[in-house]
Amino acid sequence: MDDLDLRAVRESVDRTLEEFCGARLRQAGGRPDGMELERAVAGFVSGGGKRLRPVLCVLGWYAAGGQGPPPRAVWRVAAALELFHAFALIHDDVMDDSDRRRGHPTIHRAFAARRGGNDSSSARRVGTAVAILAGDLALTWSDDLLRTAGLPPERLVEVWELVSAMRDEIVHGQFLDVTTPGPRASVEKALEIARYKTAKYTFERPLHLGAVLAGAPPRLREALSAYALPAGESFQLRDDLLGVFGDPSTTGKPVLDDLREGAPTVLLALAFEHADGAQRALLEQHIGRPSLEADEADRVRGILAATGAPGRVKAMIRERHDLAVKALEAAVIPLPVRRALRTLTDTAVRRAS
Repeated sequence: MDDLDLRAVRESVDRTLEEFCGARLRQAGGRPDGMELERAVAGFVSGGGKRLRPVLCVLGWYAAGGQGPPPRAVWRVAAALELFHAFALIHDDVMDDSDRRRGHPTIHRAFAARRGGNDSSSARRVGTAVAILAGDLALTWSDDLLRTAGLPPERLVEVWELVSAMRDEIVHGQFLDVTTPGPRASVEKALEIARYKTAKYTFERPLHLGAVLAGAPPRLREALSAYALPAGESFQLRDDLLGVFGDPSTTGKPVLDDLREGAPTVLLALAFEHADGAQRALLEQHIGRPSLEADEADRVRGILAATGAPGRVKAMIRERHDLAVKALEAAVIPLPVRRALRTLTDTAVRRAS
């Protein structure tokens, strides 16, 4: 097997998504509402994203012995993961009351603006309702892609079992995220949230799905988990840093959201753990306050840096990166797959978006 071209994999996923969304838009073409909801979902899906979960699904197929170009069913299962991700992001933006995603207004903000502006309570209600419906539609489309992937019945049962487990895990992680008392969460609780919201959902389950599509034995799934969980945690820890210290023009998201929300991240948990009394008082005053201004956020960043929390998070990222690499070296998978996964792992710890 030659080295895998990750860009070509992404392009194939994009083509599958374009074909599917295009067919859905054509089916809805006669509706009097002008397909406003369908266009919103299709536009969100085509409007950016790393395609990380579909790529890992395809790599899982190759890891389990898939040869040559993946069949249509693999591409459709992989693309279904991206549609499920769209559902999760759209609803997550509503829960976090986020303004922007991928450099564009979030769906609930965009629809509120069309109905009179985000300063109008009635327009905001419409925007929220439409975004919930858009997320529901993306989830329905994800199910349709899986159902029509063309898998044999017994393989489809295996796939649905994994998809159901993945959905339970991401919902559990999201529940922990919204119910855990903000930045005062322990480091252990923040890591648990990271594992369920990202490590399992973003890395482990997509790899498992691809491997199952190629008929992988259970021991290969265990080897993939040994790589995926530390790699996924390093990805989320990097995301936590970017959420506070990143460049919005690169990340596509406002840099104030995590601080205004008071998200239970490892970064903030470490800061509270190592802050002195005066620093902790200032963090408690500002973090989790929706009206936090840019100059106040700069002050918070200064305190975070003074506690050493960013450096500790970077050390945790390196530790998990090294664990993932060691697991890759021990895994019995084709060398091109190992190289591709190493590339993704390296990118996860140094990415700027």
